[in-house]
Amino acid sequence: MNRTYTQDILKHENQEVTLMGWVDVRRDHGKLLFVDVRDRTGVAQVVFTAKEKELYDQANELRSEWVISVTGIVQKRPDNMKNPNIVTGEVELKALRIDILAKAKELPFEKDTEINLDTYLDNLPLTLRTPRSQALFKVQAEITRLYRDFLTQEGFVEFQAPKLIGEDAEGGANSFSVEYFGHMAHLAQSPQLYKQIMVGVFERVFAVGNVYRAEKHSTTRHINEYTSLDIEMGFIHDHRDVMKLETQLLAHILDCLQISSKKQVALIGATIPRVPQHIPEVKLRDAQAIIKKLHGVDCVNEPDLEPQHERWLCEYAAQEYGSDFIFITHFPVSKRPFYTYEDENDPGYTKGFDLLFRGVEITTGAQRIHGYDTLVASLEKKGLDPEKFRFYLQAFKYGMPPHGGFGMGLERLTAKLLGIENIKEATLFPRDINRIDNLLST
Repeated sequence: MNRTYTQDILKHENQEVTLMGWVDVRRDHGKLLFVDVRDRTGVAQVVFTAKEKELYDQANELRSEWVISVTGIVQKRPDNMKNPNIVTGEVELKALRIDILAKAKELPFEKDTEINLDTYLDNLPLTLRTPRSQALFKVQAEITRLYRDFLTQEGFVEFQAPKLIGEDAEGGANSFSVEYFGHMAHLAQSPQLYKQIMVGVFERVFAVGNVYRAEKHSTTRHINEYTSLDIEMGFIHDHRDVMKLETQLLAHILDCLQISSKKQVALIGATIPRVPQHIPEVKLRDAQAIIKKLHGVDCVNEPDLEPQHERWLCEYAAQEYGSDFIFITHFPVSKRPFYTYEDENDPGYTKGFDLLFRGVEITTGAQRIHGYDTLVASLEKKGLDPEKFRFYLQAFKYGMPPHGGFGMGLERLTAKLLGIENIKEATLFPRDINRIDNLLST
């Protein structure tokens, strides 16, 4: 049986076609019964008449989310029945045959009912089918595709980093421990060590993959498993080469989204910004001075920014530079991981950066230490045992170029681009301290 997708029925006026999909809505108008059939391309209206009693009675049994195959003739809708809000709004399918492929159980709530976030997350196999959720995750998939396309064009090679590691990449305590054949392993917090190793192989690499943070937070901006978009590139002059590449990458993604995801972005009611040719750049200490001057809050000499500070700095960037983005550079060496390069012209501070966007940090990046002896000394200074990192250190024993990179959370980027308040809503299957799939018992 040849299948026609709903978006294509306009091409088949006065012809017989077969649609396959879900019952989206059923509307009873006495002697006429209308069923909206939904597939991956859209929605089309099917009409059943009481004159064909057996078919009409069969259609009268249909309920939301039943899976059906329906054959009929594509015909023009009467003028008073046209729907300008959908692509197929000028035609309908006059049913000739219907086959029920699967029945759905009673839904936990009426479709189009406003529900809270927990109810939404508890019923994801159903709630992900809504037009808004479909649009959101189509945009997210498009971000990933554009990310891959741009980097591939720039000579980067994608690689798959392991998720089970022998030692926490950041050297911290916020990792999930896993028993591994009598040994202790960890779920990777990032692909950092492996992407540095791969610079010694391909010079330019990127990865898309899940990472894990065992942090007991409960905020609208954190989750414990997320998708990290990572790059690492060799033969750089300093961290600004990485910042320049990220600016170009984001410009490519956001410019293309304006076209390829226009329909989805409009459905969500979001606004995609333009990326300036040069994103404003401010050292942390200068940023803290700006906060003190504009808001009277003295955070000078603090090693990092608080969430409110990030919001203020984004407001400053928008007002001062007309930019939704701002780079904050030169965080203290004490605050950054062991592999971060210290600025020789600004001792005690790193050639690293955070990228803030619409009030939140979306990227952390830096130039990395590429000298073996310097890297070992940095490990020891952080209280880490170089022996536990011997596999990683091999790359630096055999010659590594100056290099750097960044990591960016896909879900956080999606949320900020689309105006989603809680990152869990921009995460396909979120994990946090209270949830794996359903709520965890307490």
